[in-house]
Amino acid sequence: MSQSLPPYDKPWLSHGDQLDRLIARGLIVTDRRAAEAFLAHVNYYRFSGYCLAFENTRHAFNDGCTFENVRAAYDFDLKLRDIVTDALEIVEVDVRATLAYEFGRLFGAFGHVDASSFYGRFRHADWIESVRSEATRSKETFVEHFKTRYSDFPDLPIWIATETMSFGAVSKMFFGIDDRARKGVAARYGMQPNVLASVLHHLVYVRNLCAHHSRLWDRKWAITPLLPNGKAWEQPLLPRGDRLYASLLLQHRLLTGCSAVRQQVNAWRDQVLEQLNQPPPADNAYWRMGMPADWRKHPAWA
Repeated sequence: MSQSLPPYDKPWLSHGDQLDRLIARGLIVTDRRAAEAFLAHVNYYRFSGYCLAFENTRHAFNDGCTFENVRAAYDFDLKLRDIVTDALEIVEVDVRATLAYEFGRLFGAFGHVDASSFYGRFRHADWIESVRSEATRSKETFVEHFKTRYSDFPDLPIWIATETMSFGAVSKMFFGIDDRARKGVAARYGMQPNVLASVLHHLVYVRNLCAHHSRLWDRKWAITPLLPNGKAWEQPLLPRGDRLYASLLLQHRLLTGCSAVRQQVNAWRDQVLEQLNQPPPADNAYWRMGMPADWRKHPAWA
């Protein structure tokens, strides 16, 4: 702890006092009871994150900004997280299956236990230790069955191990495996292996944000993905790669590789379009999501 920083000394505030602080900063509140109830539900500091898009300077709201405006951004984000979570579930299941298939085809059931199946700089010892730990903690019936039948445990065949790994471990595995297996997986999604490795790392981060119910809609990504080559991934169709819109396009790109669930993927695309058609009532809402004004012309939505 830095000795030059003061200790935290802000007092506890009731929900009413919290609301008074927001009002003092310029927020218009027409239904005080409803506003206090909402703060009791979401926590002041979660709510304050949604206030950022409605402030002209920190802690000073734009003229005319209402509590309902900020609440609308929260509700938009809530629906958005559900949509993104749906996409990530499909993508994660598909990547696990594809990785297990391609890696197992080239290196066999226990090739992942051998560090020579990975690049030399990959921290294989740390990774395999975490994979074994996840297998040991698993209560899945198929893991219990394997333990009683074979002597290899806690090592599992790759087509079983990928079902017990965290998505983070799956992402790390793809990043580190021999390029022959990486190319086979990446081809399914029409991406270069290094791009897919970066995208998966990004999506693990987004998945964690969703799991913690964190704000997505106007967030600048802390982990920004590489983008595929081509005009669809450049200006003016995609103004920037560190905001929501780029991630939605990448999710769509991966989803199109999941041919077995095409109807579900088409329904997801329609949900995205419907949601983006109703942005939060904040200034420059589309810019905050990394979108051009004519975003509907992007070929992904054709």
